[in-house]
Amino acid sequence: MPMDQPDYIEPLKEPLEAVQRLLSRFDDRGVVIGGTAVSILGRPRLTEDVDAMFLLSIQDVPRLLDAAKKEGIAPRINNVEEFAGKNRVVLLRHIPSDTSIDISLGIMPFEEEMVERSTLYELDDSLKVRLPSPEDLVIMKSIPRRPKDLEDIRSIAQKYPDLDKKRIKKWVSAFGEILDQPDLWRQIEALLTSA
Repeated sequence: MPMDQPDYIEPLKEPLEAVQRLLSRFDDRGVVIGGTAVSILGRPRLTEDVDAMFLLSIQDVPRLLDAAKKEGIAPRINNVEEFAGKNRVVLLRHIPSDTSIDISLGIMPFEEEMVERSTLYELDDSLKVRLPSPEDLVIMKSIPRRPKDLEDIRSIAQKYPDLDKKRIKKWVSAFGEILDQPDLWRQIEALLTSA
């Protein structure tokens, strides 16, 4: 059954449809993330681009670019393949709407789990978007911890009071070790508790 499509999604509807079609060309091995996912799963907030994560390797970038072209999506920088090789992000633009699209190339076990646990959300009869679970979106937002990421975590926690905190703790603690930020889980736990 379709969810009510919020007004804030309307400007992104065309690029979201294009990204979802692109994702289906890769067996739905990815999810829409970032502000769009937060606006659907948490509290609506302004976002002017579409972020996604696809489980693809650097070697898959030419195939991704070819498939993207068929969806009206083109590189927005000249050296897109070189940039992707260094940063694991493909910088694109949905030409009809002039909307930026960033596709991260996923490889980590967490990202694989996130895709396995993802859900296809039906926002209206024509718009379906594959999103991570609320827990996995919290985990992703825990890594950069910019002020807007912390507010996003708070909004998700308010909407989903029964979040699987054990899962969140497992991955946030693991990322805290990798990033040499041993207090990362305590900071995120405080946000979840205060929400």
